[in-house]
Amino acid sequence: MKPLTEREKTCLQWAAVGKTSWEMGVILGLTERTINFHIHNACGKLGVHGRQAAITAALHAGMLPSLSEPLVARAGTPLPAGRGMTAELRSLSPRPEHEASAK
Repeated sequence: MKPLTEREKTCLQWAAVGKTSWEMGVILGLTERTINFHIHNACGKLGVHGRQAAITAALHAGMLPSLSEPLVARAGTPLPAGRGMTAELRSLSPRPEHEASAK
């Protein structure tokens, strides 16, 4: 099994705590397409098809830290736990459906 890049590991870690590609893009300062590119590459290296399978394979192989360890954004700001989109991410959203779900 090929080793994962740091960016592939980071994307899988955020996916493991429930972040969408769009949310990861906002957090990491990348486009949604770039996030999907890294996840797709990780899937290929792990020999799986799909985001959840990649997370599982990487966790079992010891390539990702435990999910109980807190994730911290590059800026060093701790992010809230949970699957929901935070108010900070909602405020950055160019998508009207995110605005509607905020109410």
